Amino acid sequence: MTRRLLLGGGAVLERLAQSVHEQSGSLQVGTDDPETADALTERGIPVVEFEQFDQAICSGFEPPDIVGVFDERRERTESIARIAGSVFPNAQLISYAGWSAEASLDGLASLSDRVVDPAEALTDHLSARIGDRGQRMRQLQQVLREIDRLAVVTHDNPDPDALASALALARIAQAAGCPTEVCYYGEITHQENRAFINVLGMELRNLGPEDDLSEFDGVALVDHSRPSVNDQLPADLPIDIVIDHHPPRSPVDARFVDLRSSVGATSTLLVDYLDRFNIDFDEDLATALLFGIHVDTDGFSREISQEDFTAAARLVPTVNFGTLDRIESPSISPRTFGTIADAIQNRRVEGSVLMSCVGALSERDALAQAADRLLNMEGITTVLVYGIKDEQIFVSARARGAGIDLGETLRDAFGQIGSAGGHVDMAGAQIKLGLLGATDERDDSLHDVIEEIVASRFLDVLDADVGATATSPYATESEIDAEYLGEDSPEEGRNRWNDRPGDS
Repeated sequence: MTRRLLLGGGAVLERLAQSVHEQSGSLQVGTDDPETADALTERGIPVVEFEQFDQAICSGFEPPDIVGVFDERRERTESIARIAGSVFPNAQLISYAGWSAEASLDGLASLSDRVVDPAEALTDHLSARIGDRGQRMRQLQQVLREIDRLAVVTHDNPDPDALASALALARIAQAAGCPTEVCYYGEITHQENRAFINVLGMELRNLGPEDDLSEFDGVALVDHSRPSVNDQLPADLPIDIVIDHHPPRSPVDARFVDLRSSVGATSTLLVDYLDRFNIDFDEDLATALLFGIHVDTDGFSREISQEDFTAAARLVPTVNFGTLDRIESPSISPRTFGTIADAIQNRRVEGSVLMSCVGALSERDALAQAADRLLNMEGITTVLVYGIKDEQIFVSARARGAGIDLGETLRDAFGQIGSAGGHVDMAGAQIKLGLLGATDERDDSLHDVIEEIVASRFLDVLDADVGATATSPYATESEIDAEYLGEDSPEEGRNRWNDRPGDS
């Protein structure tokens, strides 16, 4: 629980105290301004009123984690900051510079961990909204105002980043007067993801092939960018909004597109939009977004950017960390443990590369957990785990210090017979089983055939120059077996392979 101490006086302190009082954590307020004291007391905020701030007064407060000194009088602010810094040397000290244009900030900066300059903050605020940086916000708002009912669709079997981003975009849409429903296809089987939804009480709609999308006159995609690729939407469905942090392989067609692969999570982008639209974070939304960033950056250790840290810092004061603890400590199903055991038992090691076919899958999310566990094996830098569910082959891959772009590697290996993509060190793919799913061969034979297809393609691409942009050799040098791809003839199989549908 974050402990905060606010000191000073005036309208800024009064408004800040009212805002912080509504957030999680504890708050103490001290002021020498009778009007500020009366206003806060009327709102039920306890206040210590003093005539002269000194070390004795300061020592009477419970030691805080954060001290904020907010007063329009620069000399008064410096005096309070100097005393508070000496009494609470381990607390973060934030001071307010006020509007004194002629006074230097050097003295206050030497006393504080951070100085809030209102002139600079106002300039940044206006620049983000009326300058070039605000153009995205204006375009998004215009699109939302033209939609009567919006479906915000995550990728199949959504993870916390996709779910949190969808909830945030729905909140923005509703603020623009656009009724919205958060939708997804597939299943949510990962125990953390189920806990994430249940603990936060998320309202989601699980779509199926039979659902008629005509009830929506607008569709938004979050955490992925193309219909029918990692979702079950029609490939020709018009898309209105795309917000994603995965790098695309081809242009994305939508009325509004925001693709920023420089950040570690789509949730980071949505925090930025919520701030720019001046939409307040409630506890559940802040908790969801922080968990989305945490998961997609692997605890702020993978593909992290300054924007991710800034977004997290913006969320932390409102997050319920007790809720986060409940989400991160769920029970694991016996079926997930079974998949992990199968992955360990069936592993095949080629140098520093480990591959494992687990056969039939009961829970798709178990693949990712198996890949995470196997990457910890000594001498292994790259892991590929795959299995079969609902007439499809699902692939989950992880890498660590392997010198490859795993997302590009999976696109080159599987992008032409399925959908694939991801990050440098974490990626996935899915391939329709085609006629193999209807084969009369025994399960062992099917297992062997799939293992040969998946493992050989993956190893071939790893052995090639991953950074090359030339077409995969499979496109021009190999005939694709029609039975394996589910086509009517080898020629049609090759045509499908060479069509290169683009990024997943």
